[in-house]
Amino acid sequence: MSEVHVNWNYPTNIRVGSGRIKELAEACQHLGMQTPLLITDPGLAALPIVAEALTVCRDAGLACGLFSDIQGNPTGGDVEKGISAFKAGDHDGVIAFGGGSALDAAKAVALMVGQDRPIWDFEDVGDNWTRVNAAGIVPIVAVPTTAGTGSEVGRASVIVDEEKHLKKIIFHPKMLPAIVILDPQLTTGLPPHLTAATGMDALSHNLEALCSPFFHPLAEGIAIEGTRLVQQYLSLAVA
Repeated sequence: MSEVHVNWNYPTNIRVGSGRIKELAEACQHLGMQTPLLITDPGLAALPIVAEALTVCRDAGLACGLFSDIQGNPTGGDVEKGISAFKAGDHDGVIAFGGGSALDAAKAVALMVGQDRPIWDFEDVGDNWTRVNAAGIVPIVAVPTTAGTGSEVGRASVIVDEEKHLKKIIFHPKMLPAIVILDPQLTTGLPPHLTAATGMDALSHNLEALCSPFFHPLAEGIAIEGTRLVQQYLSLAVA
């Protein structure tokens, strides 16, 4: 049976299929990147999948950098370090690579590199998002490596305010990644307990959509199908 590759927009341009990480450099170039910064977490940074992603970019002539100094729950300090790395390497876009924490941190860096206000000024309260200099947001290619978070199709990041010991949602419509590469091969190296946990996270997102009082037929259909896929395949994936 031949491998199935599909593209869809919802509204992010999503490239689905085994082995499509090989399209990473082309995706960056499509968005005008020549010197992207790949942002991931320290655990993933040491694994072959990140080395492969960097090689794909560099073999295509992209001066791709790597930043991985982020925590499991990314903080404002992590974002500041990412901004410094971005500017030091004269980068022009971001590759958000990993689970929810890495994706959230990367999206926040992409937002903040062109701002002159502190990140907390853009908390998702009222019309704070209108304070953002939208022209300063750099393009994002997202490469998720877990099933659960959905951050690759979100317009926000959850960032910890260390001073106030609070998680805050930072929002702007242009934080939505322009291209997502959804390659199932990138999930096969996860430990079984992480596959289980992120799979249950995916289930919870589907149940939330299904139970929401704000009915939408497309969302309901996707939620039912997502629940079916978790029921049918999660135990197999964990095993």
